[in-house]
Amino acid sequence: MGAVLRYRGRDVTHSEVLFLRQLIEANPDKSRRALSTLVCEAWNWRQPNGALRDMLCRSLMLELHRAGHIELPPVRFRPHNNAICRRRQQPALVDSSPLQARLSQLPPLRFTEVRRSAEEHLFNSLIEDYHYLGYTRPVGEHLKFLVTTAEHRPIACFAWSSAPRHLGPRDRFIGWSQGARRANIRYLAYNTRFLILPWVQVPHLASHLLGRMARRLSREWERSYAHPIYYLESFVDPGRFRGTCYRAANWHFLGLTTGRGKDAPTYEPNRSLKEILGYPLTKRFRELLATVR
Repeated sequence: MGAVLRYRGRDVTHSEVLFLRQLIEANPDKSRRALSTLVCEAWNWRQPNGALRDMLCRSLMLELHRAGHIELPPVRFRPHNNAICRRRQQPALVDSSPLQARLSQLPPLRFTEVRRSAEEHLFNSLIEDYHYLGYTRPVGEHLKFLVTTAEHRPIACFAWSSAPRHLGPRDRFIGWSQGARRANIRYLAYNTRFLILPWVQVPHLASHLLGRMARRLSREWERSYAHPIYYLESFVDPGRFRGTCYRAANWHFLGLTTGRGKDAPTYEPNRSLKEILGYPLTKRFRELLATVR
């Protein structure tokens, strides 16, 4: 039977909608969160690391609810608005005295993955206070890295998340089919934030950190999500930056975004164009990403 809705590359069939209606009717006391857990278990809808895709499932069920295909129970709990939470976040207290040196003069630097750790608040605060985009809560697979000296003085921050599903210049560069893109998009990581703290003045530090980050990210991703990363990407706003550090670290310029964003209601640009930069982590990236497993 035909699909009643297409959501993030997945066709939802009439039989699946009927299953959802029967599940909701059979569990009148269940919350939306509890229902999404039951759906994920019934459909064996899991991330590569075995965790249920419950957030994605809730989003899908909400789309079906809004389209009139199913009737979800009333909302029982509304999480705090992320923008309000950002305003309430306390600034981090760190050593902001000038650090000016040559790269060879720097003490050894440590990369620490801080998601769900005691240092995550420090990371979030630094991004909020010193990155021009501020901090927003990531969704999907994501990792956060804090770069510090041996004395735990923060130097830089990296945030990585799941890659955008559609990106024309990137997709043409990889050369994968639509099916391969849907199957393998999880093997890409998107650099959502890169911050060197403003009092750190070290020539060539940014490209050096990008190189070190690229050498360890796939290993860290596999530890958290049970699959590697084969390709990195990022956006650069040419109105603000030249992307020199990415180019110095051998990232490739692939083209420009359309300026529409992922949820644009029309085909008219509604934001500035960004440069798309990419970095393969293996020479076999095209072969690995084009294969549907």
